[in-house]
Amino acid sequence: MTATVKTLVAALFIVGTATCQRASFAETAAMAGRTFHVAASGDDANDGLLQESPWRSLDKVNAAELQPGDKVLFKRGDTWRGQLVPQSGKEGAPITYAAYGKGDRPLLLGSVSCDKPGDWRHEGGNIWATAQPAFTELEPLNDFTALPWAVHSESGAKVKTKRSRPALEIECANSGAKGNHIQLYNRGLKVREGDYFEFTFRARCTKPFGIHGIGLSKGGLPWTGYGRGNTADIKAGGDWSDCRVRFKATKTADDGRLTIHLGGALPAGAAFCFQPMSWKRLQCNEAELLAVDVGNIIFDHGKAVGVKKWKQDDLKQQGDYWYDGANWQVKLYSEKNPAELHKSIELALRRHNVDQGGKSYVVYESLAVSCGAAHGFGGGSTRNIVIRDCDISWIGGSHQFTRPGGKPVRFGNGIEFWSSARDCLVEGCRLWEIYDAALTNQGSGTNQQINITYRDNVIWNSEYSFEYWNRGPASVTHNIRFEHNTCVNAGFGWGHAQRPDRNGRHLMFYSNPAQTSEFYVRDNIFCNATESALRMWNDWTAGLTMDRNCWFQRGDVLMVFLKTPFASVQFAEFRRQSKLDVHSIVADPQFVNADRLDFRLVPDSPARKLANGGPAGSRKRLKE
Repeated sequence: MTATVKTLVAALFIVGTATCQRASFAETAAMAGRTFHVAASGDDANDGLLQESPWRSLDKVNAAELQPGDKVLFKRGDTWRGQLVPQSGKEGAPITYAAYGKGDRPLLLGSVSCDKPGDWRHEGGNIWATAQPAFTELEPLNDFTALPWAVHSESGAKVKTKRSRPALEIECANSGAKGNHIQLYNRGLKVREGDYFEFTFRARCTKPFGIHGIGLSKGGLPWTGYGRGNTADIKAGGDWSDCRVRFKATKTADDGRLTIHLGGALPAGAAFCFQPMSWKRLQCNEAELLAVDVGNIIFDHGKAVGVKKWKQDDLKQQGDYWYDGANWQVKLYSEKNPAELHKSIELALRRHNVDQGGKSYVVYESLAVSCGAAHGFGGGSTRNIVIRDCDISWIGGSHQFTRPGGKPVRFGNGIEFWSSARDCLVEGCRLWEIYDAALTNQGSGTNQQINITYRDNVIWNSEYSFEYWNRGPASVTHNIRFEHNTCVNAGFGWGHAQRPDRNGRHLMFYSNPAQTSEFYVRDNIFCNATESALRMWNDWTAGLTMDRNCWFQRGDVLMVFLKTPFASVQFAEFRRQSKLDVHSIVADPQFVNADRLDFRLVPDSPARKLANGGPAGSRKRLKE
C-alpha cells in the first residue's frame, strides 16, 4: 500500500466484544458461486479464478459476466483508480465484492494523481494548470436538425413551445426551482463505453441566463449516467451563440438521453431559442482524465485541501483552484510547481466511487473508498444492499447545480440511498471527511424508502452524520433504523469552511412530508457539532422514535427543533415539547482518546448505562 493510502486509512482498528445480531439481508443463505480475484499486479487476460491468476482492473471487473452467488475479491494492500459498477445478484445469491489476503483494505480511489512536476504547466504568475486534452473530430452520428427534441416540465414549472425547424422556441412562464423542472431532451442515442462525443447547438434568449447542466443518461428510470461531460456554464443572450459540450461515454447502450436542464435558470417571461447542430464522435489524446468537475484536491494525504473557486480571477492564494470545464483542466494558485511543494496531490472527480444505481442483492465487505467528489456509494432505486466493515473518506465537493441567482451548489455523501431504496444495511463502517452527509436515505417525487438499517458505524468530521428527507406527501418511509452509531465532530471536516451554508449537524432532518412510520434513532452517541447536534425542520415525530441516546455539545445550541433552539440545560424542555429522547442523557461520553480517534468509552462512561442489551462501549469506536 502506498504512503498516501496508509495515511488516508491509517491503521488503528479495534473491534468491540459484543456482537449485534445480524439482520436477514442480501447474504442470508447465500448460494455458493465462483470466486474471482483482482490484484494490482494481475492481468485482465487471466481467468481470475485463482490468487495466482488475478484480474488487474476495475474495467475488467465491471465488464465481467458475473452470476448470482459470485464473489469478486480485491487484494488487500492494493489500490485501484476509477469507478466500481456492481452487478445484481438475486435472493439467496448476492454478488459480493470483498477482500482477500493480509494487510490494509483494498482501496478504490475516485481521483487522478498529479504529483509529478510534469503534470503541471506554468501559465504565468502563480497559476499552474494540468494538461489540456486535444480532440480530433471523427464522423457526425446524427442529423440533429431533423431529430425530434421534446420539452418536459414538472413541479409547477410552466412553458409553451413553438417549432420552426430547425429551431425550437420555449416561452417560460415559471421555471421552477431545480434544473429538472424544465428539461429539453432527445433520446435514442447510441453510445459506446470509452468513446468521446461532442454536442453542438446554437442558443439565444430574450433574457440572458446561464445553462448550468447538460447530461447524457439512460432514457428512463433509474436515469443512470451514460457519460461524463464538462460542466462549464453556457450563456444564452440576445444574440445567437455557438455552444459545445463534450462527453466521455461510461456505458455502452442504445437508449441514451441528452438533456439540457433549464429549470430554475430560464427566467420567467423569457423566450429561449434552441437550434441543434451536431452530435459527433471524437478522438482524444491521453490528457482526458479530467472530463468531469474536480470537487476537491487532497494534498499530502489529507494535511491540506484545495479551495474551490468558480472563476480563474478568484485564484488569489495558495491552494485556490478552478476547474475549467470547457477545457477539462484544473488551474491552481501555487507559488511554485505544485508537485515540488507536495508529495501527493489527489484530484477528486465528480463520480461515485461505487455507482450502484438500480442494483439489487449486492454485498460489499472490507473495502476502502476514498477521494471521490460525488458519493462514495451512490445511486437510486437500490434494494437488498449490504455495506459492511468499509472505510469511506474524503468524499464530495463537486458542482451539483447553480441556483437561479447564480449561486453554485456542491454535493457529496459517503453512502446515499436515493429514492425507492429498500432492504439495505450499513454496519461496522467508518466514515470521515465527507462534504455533506456520511449516511443518508433521501428522495424526491413519489417513492418509497423501506427497511434501511445503519448500525455500529463510527462517523467523524462530516458536515452531517445522518441526513434524511423524503418528498412529497405521496411518498412512504417505513422502518428506518439508525442505532448504535458513534458520531463525533459534525461540521469539523474539510468542506465546512468552504460551504456557503455551514450547517454542521449530527442529525439533519430536512423537510419531510412523506408518510413516515417506524423511524428509529436509538442507542447512539452524538458528540459535538459546529452548529447543533440536531436540526428538525417540520414535525413528523408521530412516526419517529428517538431514545437512549447520549448527547454532548460544547457549543451554545444542542438542538434546533421546529426552528426553536435548545441549549444543553434546556434538554428537559426539548423532551417535553418533542416527546422524544425520554431516556436519553446529555453528558460527555468520555472517549479513551478522541484526539487520536480512539472512540472507545472509558469504563465509567455515562453512555455505557444507556445501551439496550449491553454496554455502549462494547461496540466499534475507533478509526483504523
